[in-house]
Amino acid sequence: MLLHILFVVIGATLVLVGADKLTDGAVSVARRFHIPEMVIGLTIVAFGTSLPEFMVSLLASIRGASDMSLGNIVGSNLFNTLMIVGFSALFCPIVVSKTTVAKDIPFSLLASVVLPALALDVMVSGGAADVLTRGDGLVLLGFFAIFMAYTFSMAKSGNAEMEVGEGTPMSVGRMIAYIVLGLAGLIAGGELFVDGACGIARTLGVSDAVIGLTLVAGGTSLPELATSVVAARKGRSEMAIGNVIGSNLFNIFWVVGMCATIRPMAVMGISTTDFAMLLAGSLLFWLFARTKHRVERWEGVVLVACYVGYVAWLALSL
Repeated sequence: MLLHILFVVIGATLVLVGADKLTDGAVSVARRFHIPEMVIGLTIVAFGTSLPEFMVSLLASIRGASDMSLGNIVGSNLFNTLMIVGFSALFCPIVVSKTTVAKDIPFSLLASVVLPALALDVMVSGGAADVLTRGDGLVLLGFFAIFMAYTFSMAKSGNAEMEVGEGTPMSVGRMIAYIVLGLAGLIAGGELFVDGACGIARTLGVSDAVIGLTLVAGGTSLPELATSVVAARKGRSEMAIGNVIGSNLFNIFWVVGMCATIRPMAVMGISTTDFAMLLAGSLLFWLFARTKHRVERWEGVVLVACYVGYVAWLALSL
């Protein structure tokens, strides 16, 4: 048991450090080729914070632990929407622009509807089993392409803003080293993390899905938590909100899309309640944001309380 916990801690550390270094290297490469910083922030940086979810989910799916893979995504998005937005609002009320309320958050809501619509075959279409097929994966990747086209369109028109610090110019050798070491950290850390999480699940008699919804989801969402809290404390509300929305969209459309395309994912341990909570969290976030175009501290408390209540329900249902 202690060895499995050690694997989880070391794995999470390697994944987080690897994601950080890979993102730094990729941003430097993009700058060297004169890609606009706004585009870098909306694409490479957003993808960078979702790399832990991608690597852990991909490895879990390839190894047949599809419940942990999908649980990681559903749990991460719940953690992002309820815990990260709520916790960030506790530090400073989060101002949300009209564009974000009208377009970006509804896009995130769409993702929370599309995923269960594709995954719950028995309920939605009367299928024999709940499975995310390769066709479903391609549909999700299609939505991801639409999201990316929208993002580049917004960046090109100047309607979206995201600053990425200039930083110290990075040499070619250092860029290559960051990318190689970042990828190595992601792969090695992801392997250790999945091994440790599966070991803990087996030892405690807990399903892979529950471990994915809680322990794995929380661990892989640490980059989003750190980024959003720091942004909120510095008064950069749009970055804090954009980080959450972008990560949620990347998680469902890109990560699940890629995993299902590579290997169909059986949906066994993720219940309709989990998917309903995912949608309810997105709706609650949208309602809070659209009321006064800001998320107040008391609303942050409500969001955090909802997440704590959900985790408590999972624990009691074991």
